[in-house]
Amino acid sequence: MKEIYLAGGCFWGTEHFFKQIRGVIETEVGFANGHTENPTYQEVYTDKTGFAETVLVKYNPDVVSLEFLLQMYFVAIDPTSLNKQGHDEGTRYRTGIYYTDSSDLAIINKVYEAEQQKYAQPFAVERLPLENYYPAEDYHQDYLDKNPDGYCHLPLELFEFARKANPEGK
Repeated sequence: MKEIYLAGGCFWGTEHFFKQIRGVIETEVGFANGHTENPTYQEVYTDKTGFAETVLVKYNPDVVSLEFLLQMYFVAIDPTSLNKQGHDEGTRYRTGIYYTDSSDLAIINKVYEAEQQKYAQPFAVERLPLENYYPAEDYHQDYLDKNPDGYCHLPLELFEFARKANPEGK
């Protein structure tokens, strides 16, 4: 099992999106790369902690590749938007790819550069090693499973797209 940390705006929709992909074993929402210890959602919401709402994605590399997961990530975000996804604004909603395995950086850069070629504007997506990560409170975990009509900045069609995107694996 491998892991990658992806910040894509509000973590409720980002988590739900990645949960649909064949080969993703587990997801968890939390806060990454800030400058306080063990922040609460209310603290992160102030944009004073430096944290980004982030999804820990654990996946089976024999079933889904990091390259594919990152390609899917770029489908679910506006990579040119700084500190904003959908109607959500603030540094906590910035986009970022945070890695724990430095050998993943070559794949991250490859996908990032290929995706950047599709846009005239520069990307606002961070590519950084994971400095720290704290899980969000329980009520945020699997939020859209618990609250099917809950707020989500992603169009519902994206979830169906994700479900069908990796039918054979890899």
